[in-house]
Amino acid sequence: MKKVLALIECPDHVCYRYRIAAFAPAMAERGFALQAVPLRRGVLARSAQLLAARRADVTVLQRKLLAVAHVRLLRRFAPRLVYDVDDAVFQRDSYHRKGPHSRKLRVRFRAAVAAADAVIAGNDYLRERVAEHTDPARTHVIPTCVDPGRYEVAAHRRLGNEVRLAWIGSSSTLQGLNMAGPWLAAVARRCPGLELRLICDRSVELPGLRVVLRPWSSDTEAEELAAADIGISWLPDDEFSRGKCGLKVLQYMAAGLPVVANPVGVHPQMVVHGGSGLLASTPNEWADAVVRLAADPVLRARMGRDGRNRVEQHYSVERWGPQFADLLPRGGRFRLVWTARNGK
Repeated sequence: MKKVLALIECPDHVCYRYRIAAFAPAMAERGFALQAVPLRRGVLARSAQLLAARRADVTVLQRKLLAVAHVRLLRRFAPRLVYDVDDAVFQRDSYHRKGPHSRKLRVRFRAAVAAADAVIAGNDYLRERVAEHTDPARTHVIPTCVDPGRYEVAAHRRLGNEVRLAWIGSSSTLQGLNMAGPWLAAVARRCPGLELRLICDRSVELPGLRVVLRPWSSDTEAEELAAADIGISWLPDDEFSRGKCGLKVLQYMAAGLPVVANPVGVHPQMVVHGGSGLLASTPNEWADAVVRLAADPVLRARMGRDGRNRVEQHYSVERWGPQFADLLPRGGRFRLVWTARNGK
């Protein structure tokens, strides 16, 4: 069996679980065994890990922006190198105190992209950014995917302010929920006492909403979503958000929840307005959307079915696993000539 070496953040990281580990069965069907190796800190420890690429048939570097010298080392020893990116890692995030632009991140991103035989981008915006630094023919879009079979479907029996909103994510993304305060406050004014089921490792306080923390676990996340009625997602309208791949929205739809989201980034691609959910740009529009859905369980169930079908057809592991696996052995090794443009 051929070996795929995945150089990752950690085995529990959401990106590895949904973008590489989920496709392990498809890899196995094509004769590839997956081995995940969390990258260590420190020059010597990490260098030793990169040298291990010579014993793999394919190396997948996920998200990490290595020092240029480490990219060169990896390129030298990896028979085939694939770079997977599902975030705008070439800039700082939306909430960084120094602002979005970072020369160090841009240089490292350019080096990783230019060195790879193939680059897998999580959405079209990321593909366009990747194509600025490599042959577009080596760039492929594979969205973040979920397995709908893991998710129970919400029952949709509650009405009015008994309805439960759901938000799922890690504590590192809670800043976005806090920034959505005006939108959520407008909802709270229209639906006093409304519950927000927060599926996370840390809680927040949101004026007017009853926040119920449901500690996140990979074993219980699907069950927690099915116990809610409406999934919510909000992104700041900036370049970093355009690199997001919409995992929480896909999870909501897999669980049969209608989605209320603002029309930023991949939201308009995933959420069909009036079909699988409602897109709302202002606090008042958000309040209108939630009030409408809270009053109509039949509408919620219909939108939930539409969302589930959309995931099954366009964002499922079954749909994209074979394409991911087929990219691994495609073509030969790309011979990189290092220039001032791509690293120095």
